[in-house]
Amino acid sequence: MSLSWLDRWVDDHTADLIAVRRHLHANPELGFGENKTTALLVSKLRAAGLQPQVLPMGTGLICDVGAGKRTVGFRADIDALPLRDLKDVPYKSTVDGVCHACGHDAHASIALGVALALATAPQLPGRVRLIFQPAEELIPGGAQTVVAGGGLDGLERVFALHCDPRLECGKVGLLTGPITAAADSVEVTLRGPGGHTARPHLTVDLVDALARIVTMVPSLLSRQVDPRAGLSLVWAAIGAGIAHNTIPETGQLRGTMRVLRREAWDGAEKLICSLIEQVVAPTGAEVDIHYTRGVPPVVNDGWSIELLRSGVIDALGPDAVADTMQSMGAEDFGWYADVAPIALARLGTASNGQELDLHQGSFDIDERAIAIGVRVMTRTLLTSLTRPTS
Repeated sequence: MSLSWLDRWVDDHTADLIAVRRHLHANPELGFGENKTTALLVSKLRAAGLQPQVLPMGTGLICDVGAGKRTVGFRADIDALPLRDLKDVPYKSTVDGVCHACGHDAHASIALGVALALATAPQLPGRVRLIFQPAEELIPGGAQTVVAGGGLDGLERVFALHCDPRLECGKVGLLTGPITAAADSVEVTLRGPGGHTARPHLTVDLVDALARIVTMVPSLLSRQVDPRAGLSLVWAAIGAGIAHNTIPETGQLRGTMRVLRREAWDGAEKLICSLIEQVVAPTGAEVDIHYTRGVPPVVNDGWSIELLRSGVIDALGPDAVADTMQSMGAEDFGWYADVAPIALARLGTASNGQELDLHQGSFDIDERAIAIGVRVMTRTLLTSLTRPTS
């Protein structure tokens, strides 16, 4: 299929997509509150003759382009983060304490571009579903609501891009298998009668008990889970007592569990809670564990990655394909794998060697990445509709 129409469309409309991205960046909205963002996207899609459907939760939307027996999807998240925008740019956030520090404004603009470009195609070999997902940054997030609402019904597979500020613009990082980790939160509260540090034998030493959990539970986990699963339990906050000579009555621990394999994630809660209880038991402390399952790992399907590879090469040439590493960061795109094969690629957004990071108020992108994302994903989606399913 000749895609000269796509190249012409992107050349003619890149400035418009950058303007959309800058508008979203200046007007960020938090998860499940993306009302103006949703309205803007709906208006752009309707103006092109498409029929977007707002998701049942009231924000986010899906939009099908084309028709046929085969349907593939492209997901873009649209929510911002509760962070101050620290940049001095014309499109700096106008909402105090909220900014697009993870590139979701770019993701939304790319998906919009894909939809609008496909709407001008002379002929499509099937149907493409654009999923503008709310609340990726929340737990539980928008992915589960999209799945529960039937947003993935009938899809053969689903693709996604994520901005990578450590990868040069013009490169796309691909990896088969786990690319991001599952992430759960663990909160432990210990209780005891309290007492004097001169008589620890007459009470329950909660500080000692907390220290045992901190040091022993991660060590025990490393001997009960296959090391190839990449399980990591890291405590991030600990608190107990206020005086140097008083054993406290309560103490708390908070941390996160991250793991790269789905089967290990499925068993992590039961194992971690059991180990904490076993470690605490000899101390005599009462223990309460609040374990919150977050998101599963994103495990890239091999054939879907090959389709992405073809899309990158067709759009940019073979030198644009880059290796990428697994990340212990989390991404709720993993929930989509419960319905269809998935593949997440990393879109290079770094410029002139400038290293930024996600979830920082200084985050920004090389905006040339928007046109690159549209070219790559449009080709990938069309290729997916003409190739075998596996």
